[in-house]
Amino acid sequence: MNRAKLISFHHGACVPLTELPCLDFPTFRESLLEEVAGDARIASFFGHPDADGVNLYAVLAHDWQGKLALLHTRVQNSFPSLTPECPQLHLFERELAEQYGLRPEGHPWLKPVRFHQNWIAAADIWGRDPDLHPIPGDMDFYQVAGEEVHEVAVGPVHAGVIEPGHFRFQCHGEKVMNLEISLGFQHRGIEQMLIGGPHPASIYQLEAAAGDTSIGHTIAYSQVLESLSTVEPSPRAYAVRAIALELERLANHVGDIGAMTGDVGYLPTSSFCGRLRGDYLNLMADLCGSRFGRGLVRPGGVQFDLNPELVDKLLQRLSVLETETRGAIELSFDSPSVLARFEGTGVLSIDAAEELGLVGVVARASGLMRDARLHHPLGGRQKLFDAPIIETDGDVFARGNVRRREIYASHRMIREALQSLQSGENRIPLGPLAPDSLAVSLCEGWRGEVVHVGLTDGQGQLARYKIVDPSFHNWAGMTMVLRGEQISDFPLCNKSFNLSYCGFDL
Repeated sequence: MNRAKLISFHHGACVPLTELPCLDFPTFRESLLEEVAGDARIASFFGHPDADGVNLYAVLAHDWQGKLALLHTRVQNSFPSLTPECPQLHLFERELAEQYGLRPEGHPWLKPVRFHQNWIAAADIWGRDPDLHPIPGDMDFYQVAGEEVHEVAVGPVHAGVIEPGHFRFQCHGEKVMNLEISLGFQHRGIEQMLIGGPHPASIYQLEAAAGDTSIGHTIAYSQVLESLSTVEPSPRAYAVRAIALELERLANHVGDIGAMTGDVGYLPTSSFCGRLRGDYLNLMADLCGSRFGRGLVRPGGVQFDLNPELVDKLLQRLSVLETETRGAIELSFDSPSVLARFEGTGVLSIDAAEELGLVGVVARASGLMRDARLHHPLGGRQKLFDAPIIETDGDVFARGNVRRREIYASHRMIREALQSLQSGENRIPLGPLAPDSLAVSLCEGWRGEVVHVGLTDGQGQLARYKIVDPSFHNWAGMTMVLRGEQISDFPLCNKSFNLSYCGFDL
């Protein structure tokens, strides 16, 4: 086998592009597949064009080694699809086709992802009119033919306050045979807007990449710039970031459990959690003035500090909220009627989760231990997080129980961080970004792993910026859990995943 030596590095390092060899595609392919067959998974896979074609970069995560690895090749027009042998690349390859007009030959499901115009060509591989903006959802959907088979289309406009997305069910009676999801309605072109930066507006665009994950995405972005400028924030700044990240996790996990219990008609927990979510958001506002944490995290550190009075207030309020949260959540987890709806519904096997490259709560609920706080920490966070939280059944109950256990762990971590704050600067100014270099950042947001990759040009400006929200990996899992389920279970399964539309659409 013609296998390449990988460029291996730890999270937070900056890799000069001159040290990254450009492999021929067969070597790239064999090396990638062998790594994935071992203990690696695809954290990011993206392209960047130059005069000779489109450069492809694969970021591989070796979680239990705490390392990342890079592979690089260059292709023109088309390349043999890796998806049939590595299904976790299926969306990444569709994305490359849409962005650069590359055709992954042999891809089993080659369809648009975000329905935008090709970035570099006059027309795209789907033959659409280059003068007309593509219409989201305008494609052929999978169909099942047969007696009594029917199709149910849901969205993109939904009831209530929810982002747009289209779901197409093929059903026989109440049984779902296939679900196909079409997104792209929230596409804003964030990755392209970041090119040439860092711009003054970049941090605000990242705060809104997925609005309920403002802390997660701004930490990831800040870590990329810090790696490229070899700046290390103070331990105090790292601690404030960790506190904010766990507050964001608390607000969303509590809200999710409330939504799940609301979907099965258990109103006590649903009502309590709705109020408690607001209380956690208010704690974030106490920290930085924004309920969603906007304005707190900045490259080099944080913009707000914790004085002793605020530390005492947060500790006292958290003590009350922890008791109230446990009471509200345990009500539902002790209720036979709730458990009867949660247990055995929407099962995702560990094999499917691993094959699709799922991350975060969804992966851990199916038995995969994937958590960047444990495997790829920065700034001493491994001291706060040392207890893997997994379930093995892969059903709605497991996804809810992972959230429940993580809520209790987040209370502990915030309390320990507040009680052990070190002195130090809030923020250290960044220097120039290293030219012709690459940096990878991983941050365990509340849904799962947020991955940012920054490539600089010869002047130290961002030539390519790649974002992978956990929802990009996990929407494929939603299609799997509905197979064989009753269509009436879709809302509950959807709530148990609670994936982002805009985080996927970018």
